[in-house]
Order: sequence, then C-alpha cells, then structure tokens
Amino acid sequence: MKNITLFFLFSLLVLAACNSGSTDSQANSTSAGAENNASDWKSRHKSILFFGNSLTAAYNLSPEQGFTALIQKRLDSLGYNYTCVNAGVSGETTTDGLSRIGWVLREPVDVFVLELGANDALRGLDLKTTKANLQGIIDQVKSQYPGCKIIIAGMQAPPNLGAEYTRFFEDMYNTLSAKNGTELIPFLLAGVAADPKLNLEDGIHPNVEGQKIVAENVWKILKPVLIK
Repeated sequence: MKNITLFFLFSLLVLAACNSGSTDSQANSTSAGAENNASDWKSRHKSILFFGNSLTAAYNLSPEQGFTALIQKRLDSLGYNYTCVNAGVSGETTTDGLSRIGWVLREPVDVFVLELGANDALRGLDLKTTKANLQGIIDQVKSQYPGCKIIIAGMQAPPNLGAEYTRFFEDMYNTLSAKNGTELIPFLLAGVAADPKLNLEDGIHPNVEGQKIVAENVWKILKPVLIK
C-alpha cells in the first residue's frame, strides 16, 4: 500500500508540469446570443460539454482514444441525440478555466461536465480560491443556460500536502455538488490511478486501457441525466 501511495504521489506531480498549449476538439463558436441559443434547444442535436484539463484532453493520445470520444461512440450506438464537445486544456487551473468559460459557452450546452482542480492542488494553490473559481464557472453555466444539467468530476489531492488540505480538497467537490444540485463523479480516476498498467509512462495520464475505465466512471453518472 505504501508503494502504491508513493507511486500515485509521484504520478500526480507530473500533471502540474503539463503545458497549456493545446485543446482537443473544441467546437467552433458563433456570435448568436444566449436567448437565441436557448430557444433553439428543442430543434437541434443536444450537446455535452466536457470542460477540463489534460485528463479531459486525452493527453498524448489520439482524440478517438480519449474518454470523451468513447462516450460519443456509446451514445451513437444507443441512439442518443447528443454530441460530445471536448474542451480540455492541458495544464489548466480553475483560474484559467474561469477566464475562458465565457468563450466556451457561446455555443449551447445541454450537459456540462466540469473536470478542474487537480492542477490547483498540485501547485499548492489556495483551495478557497479554487472553490470560488469552480463556483464561478458553475454560476456562468447556470446563468446562460438555466436548463443545462451539470456534472462535477471529483478528484483527490496528493497526500504530501497534509491531511487538512487533502480533506478540504476532496470535500470541496461534495460541497459544490450539494450546494448547486449537480451530479457528482466521486473520483474520476477510480480504478485507474496508481496502476502502471493503466497509465502512460508519466504515471498520471490514463493510457488507452485506462481511458476505457474512466469512460465507465463517467458513463455511470452521465447516463441517468440524458434524455433519449
């Protein structure tokens, strides 16, 4: 167990080194206003926006190997009228996410999956600010698309930051979910973290097999909120 914990800690630290130079499959935006977008919801293909960091962006894998693409394949096979939009940016913090959420929301969103916070913890940032940033992102989604369903992807902080910090970090996702009435993925990397067979050589980003498990973690929470 000690070796697994140390391996997980080392692996998590790699995530902080990821740069923010690329995005995966962001949708083209239009200048249509929120009111027009909202009125058109019933007549278009519904969208699921995955908003996160390198974990969402399928770091160092081809786009079709990432969990968002795997979710899209499942949706298509089951006849769901949804399009997955991958808005993951490697290395992104919650402050970065808050600064770009307005641009991303220029396109209509029916389901919003929020996967941010890990890089804040890895850099030892103030978690009160992290929590406020996440709330700010949620507030903007709710304000622009009141009918949008929100899912928060929970994460865990490395143990070297201290028990109080790691506990606050994990509880932060539970608190935000309860406060805002959202669905919660307890731990996005459940069954994947600390397993060398399921991660790339950096030890933190899921490999092809790991992505399949992450997709299952997401699907368990996502499926019940979808309308077929």
